[in-house]
Parts: sequence; structure tokens; C-alpha cells
Amino acid sequence: MEKYIGIFLESYSGYFNYLKSEILYWKWDNYFYGLLSISLIVWLLEIAFPWRKNQRIFRKDFWLDLFYLFFNFFLLNLILLIALSNITATLINDFLLLFGLELQPIQLFSIEKLSRPTALFLFFIISDFIQWNVHRMLHTFPFLWKIHKTHHSVKEMGFAAHFRYNWMEPIVYKSILYIPIILIGGFNLQDVFIVHFITIAIGHLNHANIGWDYGIFKYVLNNPKMHIWHHSKVIPNRNGVNFGISLSLWDYLFRTNYIPKDGRDIELGFSDDNEFPEDFLKQEIYPLKK
Repeated sequence: MEKYIGIFLESYSGYFNYLKSEILYWKWDNYFYGLLSISLIVWLLEIAFPWRKNQRIFRKDFWLDLFYLFFNFFLLNLILLIALSNITATLINDFLLLFGLELQPIQLFSIEKLSRPTALFLFFIISDFIQWNVHRMLHTFPFLWKIHKTHHSVKEMGFAAHFRYNWMEPIVYKSILYIPIILIGGFNLQDVFIVHFITIAIGHLNHANIGWDYGIFKYVLNNPKMHIWHHSKVIPNRNGVNFGISLSLWDYLFRTNYIPKDGRDIELGFSDDNEFPEDFLKQEIYPLKK
């Protein structure tokens, strides 16, 4: 027990010190100022090129979504994910050691010998495809949908809606996203950082009040005109459409794409969203309630 308490405390202190250094000292791969920069740029684009011109700059739930953005990006890691993942890994390893086994990564192949652009592209494609499948799962299984409802409770789209999600959602995503990292070796932190911020920028734009579809590239890149139909209150089936995270490619390949008309003024949400709580704490515990 003492060992696990030590891991718990070390995880928290280590991440707290890391977060403090991110805020106090700027460097090119700084997560804190990277997120700030992307958010500010996309918000200015919203103001300069508004798609829904009657939507206020400080739209409905703007401040709630802004809090979600910083909570989910920084505080959730500090409160839960870092220590939990470290303790879980240690518990599994200790359990296997009881049987003379040891937790070892199953590496199918390594990308170390590939050029860096090729390695980055491969990591981006694989991780995006896995996330697309996880996203479909969130819409298919009832309990996972209860978790995902928080994200779909957005009634007016804006860049910060990208990070409105329940605390359980990244646990689902991160658990499954470890698969490509375990199976494909050779990644370094800079590679993960670059891919991570590309996906954040695309995700911010997808939720922004901007009427872009990127022309011919709309069949490859997810975009605001496509993603707004994912948030539509009225959908053509039971489980949803347009599940793309960064890429729309998977939706076109597997025929889950749906853009019947210009979706600028469609109603957003889900069928029983009038019963969904509006404040942060109640939204966070919603999946645990009967």
C-alpha cells in the first residue's frame, strides 16, 4: 500500500510541477500557451468570418465551455488521469508478477527507420482511425452515450465546444488509443506533441462559428459544415452521422457521411436535451445517475 501511495503522490507532484513550469516558462512545445494560441486564433477567425451572423460573440454557454477547455486539458490530468494511469499500470504489473509474468509491450513493428514526415503521417492516420471507431462506440452503446451526451448538449457552436466533454470520455479514448503506441514503437514526445496540436487545431475549427468546408479537401478533412450535422438534433438514423475527428475520409469510406443541405441554422442537441443538466458539476456526474 505504501508503494501505491508513493506513486500517487509522486504522480501528482510531478504533474503539478510540470504544469507550473508550462505556465511560468515559455518554450516552443508548451502545451499551455499552445492551447491558448490556437484558441485565440480560432476565436478571432469566428469574429472576423462569422457563419451564423446573429450568434453573439459570447454565445450561450461560452464561459462554461471555456472552463471545460482548461479543466479537461489541464486540471483533469492533474486530478485523475496521471495518477490513475500510473497506479493502474503498477497494479497490473504486480498482479502478473504473482504468476511469474511481466507486463511487456507487444510491438508489431517500429517506425524508427522511416523518415520523420512518414512516421508522423502514419501515427496521425492510425490514431485518427481508432478515434473515429471510438466515437462511433460512444454513440452506439447506451452507457457510453450517457457519457458522450455532455458534448452533444451544446446548443450554440463555438471553438471551445470542442472541449466540452465528460471526465469519463478521455478515459475511454486514451485507453484504446494506447493500442497504436504499444503496437508501433519508435515515437518520441515531439512527434506526439505535433500530432496532438494538429488535431486540436482541426477540432477547434470543426466546432467554430465558421462556414468553411475546405473545397475539394472536404472529402479528407473534417470541417465545420460537416461536423455541425454531427451535432444536429434531428438525424437520419439512431446512432448518428459524421463521426470524423480530424479526417472526414472514414465517414465517406464507410458511408456514415451526411450533409443534406447547408446546416448553418439547424437546431443542435439531442431528443431529451431539455432534461440534461446545465451546470458543470451535474453534467460531470450525469452518467453515474440512473
